[in-house]
Amino acid sequence: MDNTPSTQLLNRVTQQLKQASSDSKTPAGKQTPDATVEQKEAINQIFELFRFNYHNQFLKAFPDYDTMIMAKRLWSRLLVEYSGEVIMRAAEKAVKESRFLPSVHEVLERCDSAEVLGLPNAYAAYIEACRAPSPKKEYRWSHPAVYFAGRASDWYFIANTPEDKAFPVYKRNYEILLKRIQNGEELEMEIARAIPETIEHPLNNKEQKQRLAALMKAL
Repeated sequence: MDNTPSTQLLNRVTQQLKQASSDSKTPAGKQTPDATVEQKEAINQIFELFRFNYHNQFLKAFPDYDTMIMAKRLWSRLLVEYSGEVIMRAAEKAVKESRFLPSVHEVLERCDSAEVLGLPNAYAAYIEACRAPSPKKEYRWSHPAVYFAGRASDWYFIANTPEDKAFPVYKRNYEILLKRIQNGEELEMEIARAIPETIEHPLNNKEQKQRLAALMKAL
């Protein structure tokens, strides 16, 4: 029985395609959204990336056009929750970390990583939020999501509550923001209002009388 890495790879891909075929019927009342143009373009680019980096493995896994089209449909369905940019970054990360042709599930696992988006992981973000000095808006955050997750969690709460209780709250809010970013939403910090060059202070009664006297004398 042939048990070489290339045969194992082909068997694995074949099993994935069979599973995709058996799962093609959507349960009543539920519909899987279609992949966007951006997502489809990303998947096409990923397959070209794989063809270039894993030439022989790629040709063995997808020996003909129909097999490759089936695989792309599987990828489109399983990765539909993520933006094209996130899918592409996850695939590039998979290529850097693997000598073997990545499966869709390996790319899918990397789509859930904050690192793919260029963000700190949840715990690093939590520590940053706890240590950031006030005023919070003026601090140079590693990413706006770190700030917004802290604000949603309540600054006083995360600063004065034990980590085992505060971190799960922060982590939940941070992951919600990550999901929004994965879906293509952009988070932007509000621009802090500039401090005026001169600051006006109200005059006391004596100063008001002196200014009034000066105005009357000038008139």
